[in-house]
Amino acid sequence: MKLKRIIVFLMAGMLGAGCTQQSAAMQTEETPVPEETAAAETAAPETALPQETAAAEETYPQIEAGIAEISKYGNIVLTIDPDAMKEQGYEPADIITIRIGEKEMDMPVGTAYTDVDSGEPVCCYKFSSSRNREETVLSVNSGNLIEAMNVAKIVKVPEAPGFKVEWSEGMDENTTVYLNMKEKQGFAEEYAMHQLGAVRTNKREDYGNLSDAEYANFRMVRTSGMGTGILYRSSSPVNPAYKRNEQADQAMLDAQIRTVMNMADSEGQMKAYSEYALTYYAGCDIIPLNMGMNVSSEEFREKLAEGFRFIASHEGPYLIHCNEGKDRTGFALGVLECLMGADKEEITEDYMLTFYNFYGMEAGTEQYQNTANSNLLRSLAGAFHMESLDGADLAKSAEAYLEEIGMTADEIKTLKEKLSADFIEI
Repeated sequence: MKLKRIIVFLMAGMLGAGCTQQSAAMQTEETPVPEETAAAETAAPETALPQETAAAEETYPQIEAGIAEISKYGNIVLTIDPDAMKEQGYEPADIITIRIGEKEMDMPVGTAYTDVDSGEPVCCYKFSSSRNREETVLSVNSGNLIEAMNVAKIVKVPEAPGFKVEWSEGMDENTTVYLNMKEKQGFAEEYAMHQLGAVRTNKREDYGNLSDAEYANFRMVRTSGMGTGILYRSSSPVNPAYKRNEQADQAMLDAQIRTVMNMADSEGQMKAYSEYALTYYAGCDIIPLNMGMNVSSEEFREKLAEGFRFIASHEGPYLIHCNEGKDRTGFALGVLECLMGADKEEITEDYMLTFYNFYGMEAGTEQYQNTANSNLLRSLAGAFHMESLDGADLAKSAEAYLEEIGMTADEIKTLKEKLSADFIEI
């Protein structure tokens, strides 16, 4: 059976809408957290859930795993690592059923959050650069897995680490997660379509064809209506997880950045990074927004408006960043580019430069367009209440969206004036 979309089972009051919400913060980033010990759990066939076919039940045992961590984005890191999962026969492109308490969800196994479209769930086998190990992570691309499954929610708090987890009734951090095979290689066609064809590394020497600024995913936004040298995008200039922070900080200095919209960190997290006080970044006007990945959430919308107001009330040049500068940053820049008069092709080209910088993905390939369509363009269309951006008045749509998330007409006017002005170097 071929599944073109992931089927989400709604049980015990599970809110299905959470499973289809899109994000900007398209969820492809991580924040360093303290090292934890992960332990692989053994399979327990005697308690296996009912399977769709007897063959799948006989061939692939149920796996039990503990919860090692819940990230601030709502990802669940399991205590079983990818190698142990593969030993039990669970490979990328398989479709599996996850059960936590009484809640179930079907999702494919993949190796990156972007192996599924924005808003879709994935069991991701990925390397954690902050913990230097391979991990099995349950997530929603540009979303929040624990809220999509209605098993818990993230509550932001001002103190470190900046959030706490509130569990649904009858669940806690000791709740067992059960994994069962749903369809062997049932996601093979879609998985192949989403593959980036290269592995991103955090080694500068692996990107000899890029300048330091390109390696840091730092660049001026040059789309229609945007002033020259006024708005930039980047990976984090202070978070060392991807080892691009020093290059990004130097690029900020070169561009004379004055105002920063940090979509990833709280103030405490931002200032806790190593040698933060020594950076050029620390001397800028900064709003740390600590935003999640789900662009459709009320929190994301409110904080996006707050960030844009901050830009409108401060002087440029401006920098917008998250951790990689790809998903949350991509959405925020996409909205602003639409507002200032860019067309779909310009927006796509600017967004996809990130995938060239990280993965070497070239324009003109089927993979290139599939990646844009399944992430940024899909998220913008959802935010603008459209099926697609084709033929739309994007400037008008962006302005209506900004009003919808709480900005006034005067605030939008000021924002446009600030972004349309060329920066005169000092």
